[in-house]
Amino acid sequence: MKALTVDVRESTGRILCCTIFRPGGKKLLAKGHVLNEEDVRLLETEGMAEVWVTSLDEGEVTEDEAVMQVAAAIGCGALEIRPAAGGRANLFATQDCCLLVDDELLKQINCTASIVIATLTNFSFAVAGQRVATVKSTPFAVAAPELEAVTSILRERGPILQARAMQDPQAAVLYTDPVAGDRARQLFENVMRQRLDKFRATSNFVLSAIEEEASVARALQHLIRAKPSVILVASTTAPAGPEDVVGRAMARIGCHLERFLAPVEPGSLLLMGYKDEIPIISAPGCFRSAKMNVVDLILPALLAKYRISGWEIAGLGHGGLLG
Repeated sequence: MKALTVDVRESTGRILCCTIFRPGGKKLLAKGHVLNEEDVRLLETEGMAEVWVTSLDEGEVTEDEAVMQVAAAIGCGALEIRPAAGGRANLFATQDCCLLVDDELLKQINCTASIVIATLTNFSFAVAGQRVATVKSTPFAVAAPELEAVTSILRERGPILQARAMQDPQAAVLYTDPVAGDRARQLFENVMRQRLDKFRATSNFVLSAIEEEASVARALQHLIRAKPSVILVASTTAPAGPEDVVGRAMARIGCHLERFLAPVEPGSLLLMGYKDEIPIISAPGCFRSAKMNVVDLILPALLAKYRISGWEIAGLGHGGLLG
């Protein structure tokens, strides 16, 4: 890539090395813009005789082409790519979704010399039309071998991010208390509604139960028949582990207990299990307040019907100190 000053009339097809402004300060043409014949006439009208431009060497790809190639390869799902000025391509959600990010692959790509990618964090909730990622290149051009190195990694490893659309997200809620389940509902229902509204989820399936193993198990079985995206157990007590009432009730109905304890504060006493494909979450204390906690970190993925593993819960420790 070579930079040089040329006569405006000889600049067609070349790349601007710097932004051109009108005398009043308004931008006329942006750095990195490929000049066409109309641009040349505009510059002549503005009284410019020469411009500072660059031209590509053999084996180089323009910044705009490079970022569009990478943007097309990094994502899948409910995504739309939009080119932007200055060697940038943005990815936007086309539906309400949960963003799933392969952070190790992202780090590997970002170690290359010519292309960098920024995304929202893993498990983020994104509304339709929200930008979820951006791809940026070195100015003006990328060496073809470096671009091929990036795209070959993506072909081999798959996309970095998936925008997993939320199709009518439904959360079933079970309120439990040692004396009266309705007491828990009175205490927590307002906060529960706020939390679900934040993710545009509904709670059409709601039960209350005395916190006793058989009662909780029966209530869970009723809710499972409704096939919600997730079941949230809002208890007034703080269990010591899977051996306590809610955990025993989950085991009684045949749940696979995936994880107890999350490296997140607030929300460390998370208990997560699966009955077939339906996740059941007990998070004592997390429904008392609308303050950010572990439920907010994992709920978008569960509402999008993504099966979170215990290993992924363990990975929440980096950044898990929420306040």
